[in-house]
Amino acid sequence: MRRDPDRKTHAPVSADIWAAARASLSGLPNGRGLNMAFEAVDRHLADSTADRVAFRFLPKKGPTREMTYRELSDETNRFARLMDRLEVRPGDTVFLLLGRIPHLYVAVLGALKARCVVCPLFSAFGPEPIRSRMELGDARVLVTTPTLYRKKVVGIQEHLPGLRHVLLAGPMEEARGGRAAASDGAVGKGGPSVHTLGDLLRAEEPIYRIPDTDPEDPALLHFTSGTTGAPKGALHVHEAVVAHHVTGRSALDLRPGDRFWCTADPGWVTGMSYGILSPLTNGVTSVVDEGEFDAQRWYRTLQDERVEVWYTAPTAVRMLMKAGGELPRRFDLAHLRFVASVGEPLNPEAVLWGEEVLGLPIHDNWWQTETGGIMIANVSGQTIRPGSMGRPLPGVEAAVGRRTDRVPDPMDEPELIDEPGIEGELLLRKGWPSLFRAYVGQEERYGNCFRGQWYLTGDLVRRDADGYFWFVGRADDVIKSAGHLIGPFEVESALVEHPAVAEAAVIGKPDPVVGEIVKAFVALHPGYPADEDLRLDIVGHARRRLGSVAAPKELEILDDLPKTKSGKTLRRLLKARELGRPEGDLSTLEDPS
Repeated sequence: MRRDPDRKTHAPVSADIWAAARASLSGLPNGRGLNMAFEAVDRHLADSTADRVAFRFLPKKGPTREMTYRELSDETNRFARLMDRLEVRPGDTVFLLLGRIPHLYVAVLGALKARCVVCPLFSAFGPEPIRSRMELGDARVLVTTPTLYRKKVVGIQEHLPGLRHVLLAGPMEEARGGRAAASDGAVGKGGPSVHTLGDLLRAEEPIYRIPDTDPEDPALLHFTSGTTGAPKGALHVHEAVVAHHVTGRSALDLRPGDRFWCTADPGWVTGMSYGILSPLTNGVTSVVDEGEFDAQRWYRTLQDERVEVWYTAPTAVRMLMKAGGELPRRFDLAHLRFVASVGEPLNPEAVLWGEEVLGLPIHDNWWQTETGGIMIANVSGQTIRPGSMGRPLPGVEAAVGRRTDRVPDPMDEPELIDEPGIEGELLLRKGWPSLFRAYVGQEERYGNCFRGQWYLTGDLVRRDADGYFWFVGRADDVIKSAGHLIGPFEVESALVEHPAVAEAAVIGKPDPVVGEIVKAFVALHPGYPADEDLRLDIVGHARRRLGSVAAPKELEILDDLPKTKSGKTLRRLLKARELGRPEGDLSTLEDPS
């Protein structure tokens, strides 16, 4: 259907839509506010949903474990009581460094019941990303496993003076020998007390009264990377659950009783919003696979778990495509009803592959850590434009804004582009419940995200005549690899810690499977040989510091890095040379020759 030319392109967001969405949830009894965990779990205890399976946990090895909504309520009550017993106060930050095991999901919801701020971390992070995020987030409690604690946390504890408790989801014996892990409940010199989580939970009663919770109370802290400086900690409030709930229905077609599989790890915002909260508020059964990607395992999971709605990532889709068309024909996938993808643009070939192999198109959608929930989507029942992000969901007003090099007054309204097909920055009018409320400790950085009543996403897009949005690229240097945002500054900082590295610069290099890989360029201090042994040693150092997610996949040693006359490294020029593109204006280059 063509767009009505008389229709206002930028109609105001209707507050009625979000008010109706809010009314679809219960709120705490006796008008005591709105709490995410209550809406996700305890709200269902009043009807037959209570005995429905909430999670089916598929371990790497061994039998499947099920947990009903009633059992989940009991276990999360125990965790909330534990927070009270340990004198963890409302607003204190509970960090989670775990794989996809049951304790992760219990800890998230239990901490939310206790009005703590929950911050998940990706378990593949190295010590440096973990340290920087826990430091910025003022960590008070860490829930992790003995192995992850010993390998990644013990060595950075001296930088975390506020960390009071470490709760180990596993046998204490595995953590023995690590500093501050001398005995259960003991406090090491200058370190936190270390406890066995399972033992403490078993000692608690499964009864808890959730305290009064203001919808604007902080609930979730998600870190995302920026071009320069420290990672950004985007803070979300309990009111965000309103958006999680309704967008799960509108964008993912979730229905009560569905079998749903979100493949994203809760260490990322997708795995929290749509791997935990949205499916629970909608009363579905979620499949949680602890294992990593394996094409045959994934097809078998879709078949054996009778998954009806599947939410995955473009990188995973491309890896399934790479595995060939013969493999999926061995499995019965007829029960699949809806497939969606997020994390990076989904190429048109993948949409068509879905129709051919799965019998269903793959619905792309768009959102960010900062938006907290899906904003733009190809939804069920509407025509998919392969390669498009889709159209704004009800209650979301999106526009294309003209970018400018000047720094405007934050109160200025941005210049909007009404003409279809013109590239500009994607803007969203403020007013939806899951919009982030702050970058923790970075007030100026947060303010720079807004102009007047609009949130500036930093993504470049174009809009066609029918209102579909098309992703063009990032407006900054942030690298998007397998759906993960990687800030060049963090990687460069780790590289220059190596004694041989004088300077470092990092770019995103296009890759057909993961979108972009991290490529690093370094210049050495005098006296170090630029040979293969040193190159491998620098790469190994980066992997130890950053983990496999952010470490460079390629590294090249140069005599010098291109810089402006003011000394700023030109990543743009490095990328142009790497990809064989025009180098552009070189007038500011330190040595144009």
